[in-house]
Amino acid sequence: MRASRLVTLLLLLQNRGRMTAQQLAEELEVSVRTVYRDTEALAAAGIPLYGAAGHAGGYRLLDGYRTRLTGLTADEAQAAFLAALPDAAADLGLGEALATARLKLRAALPTQLREHAGRIQERFLLDAPGWYGEADSTPHLAPVAAAVWARRAAVLRYRRWRAPEEIERRVEPYGLVLKAGRWYLIAGGQSGIRTYRVDQVLGFRTLEEFVMPDGFDLATYWTGYLAGFRARLHTGEAQVRLTAEGARRLGVTPTGDPWTDARVPIESIDHAHGEFLRLGADIEVLAPAELRDRIAATVRTLATRYGSLPDC
Repeated sequence: MRASRLVTLLLLLQNRGRMTAQQLAEELEVSVRTVYRDTEALAAAGIPLYGAAGHAGGYRLLDGYRTRLTGLTADEAQAAFLAALPDAAADLGLGEALATARLKLRAALPTQLREHAGRIQERFLLDAPGWYGEADSTPHLAPVAAAVWARRAAVLRYRRWRAPEEIERRVEPYGLVLKAGRWYLIAGGQSGIRTYRVDQVLGFRTLEEFVMPDGFDLATYWTGYLAGFRARLHTGEAQVRLTAEGARRLGVTPTGDPWTDARVPIESIDHAHGEFLRLGADIEVLAPAELRDRIAATVRTLATRYGSLPDC
């Protein structure tokens, strides 16, 4: 543990230049006294480290000195690929490894590139979850991720939307996908490759190791899964008339006329009914007749409920 802390201390000074004992203690989550002992140990080992007292004091490395102790551990290398998603790394138990990996990667860069990487981190942030709704509770994410890393099969207890609502299956976890703040497990089984929402996992027990099937690629599978999902989602079509504003909000190219005729894919009558009502007077549904009648009935109900508006 101390050896790892000494390396981290050295990398902090290499990346940031001068740092006070208090700053180092806060970064390393140790006492200032421990920092004093660690810096003395580094100096005794021949590291050109010196400290100065006073307002502008602190510890720093001799100008031009660079350590080559930047090799990544397995956890740090895995975490490095989640660098744009720190919350995801933390969910997988790799938050500390990610912080150390970033430090090592920055230390390995030339000064100019290191400064450029710092500016990118200051100016850009990827926040995957959507605006509305709280994050899903995923108490089984850690064991699921561990099984993915180790290529171990598992007994999965899962809650789904159709009967029987609770099922139990032996699965072989191939990979994890984070989509819009929600984790999905891609796993093989007797019925082929399936996609499971991790927040719907009720129990997870690891078994023996398994061998990945030849040719499986997680990114390729996910792209195909999304394409199939969208194809199953939009099984119908509606004929509508849109104002310029309605066309813009629905993603339709306006014709330049007061109204634009368009055919748009819909998931179902129920879903389209709610989505089209959001557009208010900027849309008129022409077909299918069932959808037009449903919207007309809703409009009549609203008119009755709210009555005539008072004169302004």
